[in-house]
Amino acid sequence: MDESLVKRLEAAVVRLEALSIGGSRQVAAPEDGGDAATTDPSIVAFDDLISQYVVRVASAAEKIGGKVLDVSKAIAEAFSAERELLVKIKQTQKPDMAGLIEFLKPLNEAIGKASALAEGRRSDFSHHLKTGADSLAALAWIAYTGKDCGMSMPIAHVEESWQMAEFYCNKVLVEYRNKDVNHVEWAKALKELYLPGLRDYVKAHYPLGPVWNATGKIAAAAPAKAAPTRGAPAPAPPPPPPASLFSSETAQPSSTAPKEGMSAVFAELNSGKPVTSGLKKVTADMKTKNRADRSGIVTAPEKGARAGSSSFSKSGPPKLELQMGRKWVVENQIGRNNLVIDDCDSKQTVYVFGCKNSVLQIQGKVNNITVDNCTKMGVVFKDVVAACEIVNCSGVEVQCQGSAPTISVDNTAGCQLYLSKDALGASITSAKSSEINVLVPGSEPDGDWAEHALPQQYIHVYKDGQFVTTPVSHSGG
Repeated sequence: MDESLVKRLEAAVVRLEALSIGGSRQVAAPEDGGDAATTDPSIVAFDDLISQYVVRVASAAEKIGGKVLDVSKAIAEAFSAERELLVKIKQTQKPDMAGLIEFLKPLNEAIGKASALAEGRRSDFSHHLKTGADSLAALAWIAYTGKDCGMSMPIAHVEESWQMAEFYCNKVLVEYRNKDVNHVEWAKALKELYLPGLRDYVKAHYPLGPVWNATGKIAAAAPAKAAPTRGAPAPAPPPPPPASLFSSETAQPSSTAPKEGMSAVFAELNSGKPVTSGLKKVTADMKTKNRADRSGIVTAPEKGARAGSSSFSKSGPPKLELQMGRKWVVENQIGRNNLVIDDCDSKQTVYVFGCKNSVLQIQGKVNNITVDNCTKMGVVFKDVVAACEIVNCSGVEVQCQGSAPTISVDNTAGCQLYLSKDALGASITSAKSSEINVLVPGSEPDGDWAEHALPQQYIHVYKDGQFVTTPVSHSGG
């Protein structure tokens, strides 16, 4: 962790300790210019957030080391960058769109570091890296400028952003629950950083978004880009941020209307084009990471498929499209962790076929979900009216965040079901399947998930003129 970041964290800890022994708020501010804004209650509270939650994540990561420590450092740097922006907001007039792009650039770059760690070849800590990178989308609440900016309200944005990261966080908790308490401590600390940490901070100080200083200085505009000299190659654009960086809106490829406002701000920041061009014509495919190398069948402004042989199944090209206005089809997606369906309703169905090593999020209520012939596929959905069906699959994980009356698993080997409290009444049926585990939330709000293995062996006894079937118990009782 670099020295400047360590100094900020230490200063925040000193401030918190002074408060705990009855000290006043007039503790020396961190060395960032001595501006009066650093003693503002909202900035002091953000320092407390860092000292209470970010430091805990970093401490847990120190015990693990390696890539987990690297992504934890990136998280600390991103929170430090957001703190600096909060200080500047109190000193600065609200800029125009181009100025806002330049203003938010330090945060975007800090989050890009975490995103870069989560990309590339799979490692033993891939779930940690994806959790950390995806979670930083919550920091984009600072970009909220009003109800028409293309983002959810700040509090809702923080909660929704964590929901996207929680899919991988739950994997860490399940994998290391009985193996290494340090990993469990890290995952729990990261969750508490956002819920309740950042959420409660935003709720207390910025429920309607950041408040700019009407009489402050004018934010610096984006510097004009000089034309490249003849014969010299044009500079490469900065690396794109994670698709979930900005808001729940940016990860919504199925919407037919182009996004505007803050969704366009960050997209333009990473486009490599002049910052004032095309801000009102940003489509969803421009806002996803690695968008330059995506292709495939596109019937709406949605995420296409990554070019290259690894993205195509022998069965056909990848699809993510709405057919006849009633059926969402997701087919042959390989290695795609940011598939999203958001423009859906309770009369539509979702059919997922032939996908591998991918994650699909369904952000809305649909009538029925079918996952067919998929391998190592993750599906996260909110509510389903009829049923969620898993058939002919291997190693799939399905998470219900809302309610589902029926879940069926047929001819499947390896299935993890995550049920929310609203889905505990679901009827789960299985046939010709093995290794089915159901995880339910603990009795306490922040308690561990409880894992239950559904029986796959049965005893059949002929009694009183009929066969009586009971599951085999392995409890040893």
